[in-house]
Amino acid sequence: MAEAEHPTIGDLTYELLKKMRAEQLEMRQDLLDLKVRASATEEHLGAVMISNGGINTRLDRLDERLARVERRIELRDGADA
Repeated sequence: MAEAEHPTIGDLTYELLKKMRAEQLEMRQDLLDLKVRASATEEHLGAVMISNGGINTRLDRLDERLARVERRIELRDGADA
């Protein structure tokens, strides 16, 4: 009976290995969660870059329109003088 009350080295090792395995599984899940978050961040960054490209295109068109307006104003100012 006395031996049954005291865990053996094998029992202690087994319990330690079970605990280590549980921690490993938890870390694996955390790593998977981080991968999902990194992927979502990359997708968001890609969308931001595409949006930025669209904004730059619109700004270029506005710049061209402004340049045309400025040329017309200068022609009228020159004609009025």
